Amino acid sequence: MSTITPELVSLDDGLGGDKAAVIKALAARVVAQGRATDADALFADAWAREQKDETGLPGGIAIPHAKSSAVTEPSLAFARLKPGVDFGAPDGPADLVFLIAAPEGAAEAHLAVLSKLARSLMQDDFTSGLRAAATPTDVVSIVRQAIGEEEAAPVAATAAPAAAPVTATAAAPAAASVAPGLEVEGRPARLVAVTSCATGIAHTFMAADALTAAGKKTGVDLTVEPQGSSGYQALPQHIIDSADAVIFATDVDVRELQRFAGKPVVRSGVKRGIEEPNELIAEAVAAAKNPAATRVSGAGGGAGTAAVATESLSWGARIQRILLTGVSYMIPFVAGGGLLIALGFLLGGYNVTADAATVITQNALWNLPPGGLGQYLGSVAFMIGATSMGFLVSALSGYIAFAIADRPGIAPGFVAGAVAVLMNAGFIGGIVGGLLAGVTAWWISSWPAPRWLRGLMPVVIIPLLASIVASGLLILFLGRPIATLMTWLNDWLTALSQSGVGAIALGVVLGLMMCFDLGGPINKVAYSFAVAGLAAGSASNPAPLLIMAAVMCSGMVPPLAMALASTVLARNLFTPVERENGKAAWLLGASFISEGAIPFAAADPLRVLPASMVGGAVTGALCMALNVQSYAPHGGIFVLFAIQPIWGFLVALVAGTVVTAFLVVAFKRFIAPKELEAAESGLTAAAVPA
Repeated sequence: MSTITPELVSLDDGLGGDKAAVIKALAARVVAQGRATDADALFADAWAREQKDETGLPGGIAIPHAKSSAVTEPSLAFARLKPGVDFGAPDGPADLVFLIAAPEGAAEAHLAVLSKLARSLMQDDFTSGLRAAATPTDVVSIVRQAIGEEEAAPVAATAAPAAAPVTATAAAPAAASVAPGLEVEGRPARLVAVTSCATGIAHTFMAADALTAAGKKTGVDLTVEPQGSSGYQALPQHIIDSADAVIFATDVDVRELQRFAGKPVVRSGVKRGIEEPNELIAEAVAAAKNPAATRVSGAGGGAGTAAVATESLSWGARIQRILLTGVSYMIPFVAGGGLLIALGFLLGGYNVTADAATVITQNALWNLPPGGLGQYLGSVAFMIGATSMGFLVSALSGYIAFAIADRPGIAPGFVAGAVAVLMNAGFIGGIVGGLLAGVTAWWISSWPAPRWLRGLMPVVIIPLLASIVASGLLILFLGRPIATLMTWLNDWLTALSQSGVGAIALGVVLGLMMCFDLGGPINKVAYSFAVAGLAAGSASNPAPLLIMAAVMCSGMVPPLAMALASTVLARNLFTPVERENGKAAWLLGASFISEGAIPFAAADPLRVLPASMVGGAVTGALCMALNVQSYAPHGGIFVLFAIQPIWGFLVALVAGTVVTAFLVVAFKRFIAPKELEAAESGLTAAAVPA
């Protein structure tokens, strides 16, 4: 099937006065041709990409694009607009607009075809042909030749393979002179570049071609590695080693960053690679001549490095991102371990903890303990889960260090986490140890090491020295004070959870935090606090179990309430898209996935979030008042066997859900009703993410 057909082409039609209207119209064409199932969903995905970075480009071009689960066949929808529409390009409105629609799991071959289109848009004869085309059929022919679906025309010959490195001087050996200032040691500067964008379809390859063209024009020796969704071909290491400097024109982490360790580097977003390639080349040459220039960290990475991704963030945002990275890697240990512990209780009873270790070492399937098969399997599940939970602090610490220093930070971070456990410093000690290990590893990686030593830095020297510094500081100075703080905190929480009014107040606070930003930093703080203490929960120390139950139950409220309001109580107050989201929110909420309410909050935050917080506070308070305990850190109603009393959990959940649902309906009915009338009339039928 062709990627573009005449029915997907609009010539000189008015599709609306702004870019949202144009994208909606093109998405509707894709759906009308049976290439996607839901125009609203396709628009939402393309619009989300547009909100991250506008897709207007110099020369009157715009390429809104998305990978979407609604797309069933890779497609190009094209519009030639009169007048043009502003897509955020620096030189004015766009009159040539391509909507690139790729399936969520598009094959590499399909993505390569779409990337060829992006590269062709950098060619003047291609865009001139589109502006001169008389019929949709002419447009289809021009485009299909460019992407290789018809016999190659001259325009197609200029399109390089989608994932291959692009070399400026190899393509234009006739470049005789170098632009002033772009020489290093009396010869043309040797540069390498990496380009990548969030979707890896369009901007990645357009930036690669723009940099390549600029390299030809200026006479520098420039080789570009586009890292797109269709894969990438890594630059030969000898080319990287001989380069004077590196350009990273990327919106996502650079893959295999350690290949560029020690090189002077210039970093920017991918769009600047398209719009200002000459400036990037000049900056890279200047960095090559500057001994104090920023260099690629010697800490090698696999999928990416936090240093690249966080460079433009404030210190507060960096610290938040670092801590959340540690939490995100820790959660699988906790979730899997907690569910296995809960399964152990289900099979072997709550007394399985007394002798589980003895049972699994002294018994077997052919030599069952007195409690029979249930006790044996329960002991096995419990011990596997307890072992997994034992990695909680080490994983938190190790991946906090990873977020700062990449792979060389993992080992000292894990060691520091283990030392924190040894010192009874708990998860606070793990956080401190991870930060110490990460900062130390990052600092050591910045040392100017000779080339022969660089290979040993990330695998031997950095982990060794960072482990000594971070763990040594914990043992000698920080461990005991943090352990004292943890003891005080646990005692205070235990007393608070047993004090009636204090327990209810704690439940209210936890409920408010879980519903404040629906999976954001505040939500994650409350959840991390709960799961970090879960391993210490027991019949004699129920506070962590109470906190876990309040957190999980409160986090289920927003999506369930939005589902109830939009599909049962007041369907007419919600847009068609919201009603569809409401159907999915039933399952998301039941599974304890707070993010199920995000589509509603994004479209209407001032009414959805306050209502959610009230319901979450009610649920948290009731959980504490009814003494609800959870041995599982995740799962919602699917782990009811690990919750006691079940009836208390369900009562708290239903109460909070109903309160939030009715508040949302009331807010929508009586606050700013004109906005709702506009939404129902179709003026804002598709919610634009905030």
